[in-house]
Amino acid sequence: MQTIRWGIIGCGDVTEKKSGPGFAKAEGSDLVAVMRRDAAKAKDYAERHNVPKWYSDAKELVHDPEVNAVYIATPPAFHLKYTIMAAEAGKPIYVEKPMAIHLKECEEMVNICRSHGVPLFVAYYRRALPRFLKVKELIESGELGEPHSFQIFLHHPPSEIDRGPHTPWRIDPAISGGGYFIDLAPHTIDFMDYLFGPITEAHGYAVNSGGWYAAEDNVAAVFKTKKHQLGTGLWSFSTNNTVDEVRINGPRGYISFASFDNKPVILQTDKGREEFLIDHPEHVQQPLIQKVVDELRGKGTCPSTGESALRTTRLTDEILKSYYQTL
Repeated sequence: MQTIRWGIIGCGDVTEKKSGPGFAKAEGSDLVAVMRRDAAKAKDYAERHNVPKWYSDAKELVHDPEVNAVYIATPPAFHLKYTIMAAEAGKPIYVEKPMAIHLKECEEMVNICRSHGVPLFVAYYRRALPRFLKVKELIESGELGEPHSFQIFLHHPPSEIDRGPHTPWRIDPAISGGGYFIDLAPHTIDFMDYLFGPITEAHGYAVNSGGWYAAEDNVAAVFKTKKHQLGTGLWSFSTNNTVDEVRINGPRGYISFASFDNKPVILQTDKGREEFLIDHPEHVQQPLIQKVVDELRGKGTCPSTGESALRTTRLTDEILKSYYQTL
């Protein structure tokens, strides 16, 4: 492929700024078609983003000869369906995270793509963002010594809509696969897998403390990597405070950074404290999109694949297993 000509299935909020424009701006890439079941919204998106074609039927987009790669940006419950459709058409796939609503669907996605010889990539874009790559660089520099543990904290208060009668799809397990833990935590867990991976074991507990919706709203987990590094995580979405911090610990100090907030990466060692504030690009998925495009053009490799994302889903499924078995 000389130019990767993308079609988007599901042009919702995530595609407005985080991802959609990145397909048009990446080198060797173009965005040629979008699809949304609501035809008026598909047309509106295409006109606002200067996309030449729009559809309300995913099959028409997938079989458009001008489209030679597909980005699936629907809610997770539909990822498997559209992955099968695109794989059977022989078109490479970039799918939003979480990869699917549970591990079995992820495995089916990997297998169908493998059987059709189609590359599968997943939008765990922290694997390519400069701020997070700085964390990787600091670890590999040996400033901490060999890291032995990590801690993840993410607390967010519930919104008014979370407490209302109409549950957002992100906290409807039938559509998203869980609650805000599944929406947000996989980003950090996947990045830990990238830094230390693979993470070989995870165990956890989940509860619903607020009672506003069926999904979990408080989750605690422990992790173990192949190198016997240990990790912990605590995610709370029924609290009244906001916390966003990941800490990586080594014999000579620690690295601290936020998964979502715009905060500096902090390196604290016996030499002192350093801070690195690295701005995100305008379209946060564009660096990973570029990696996907480069691999499809034979000019590089992408660090976030179906296989790596499957490991992340295996971990989150294990952490939530006891909660959903009791529902």
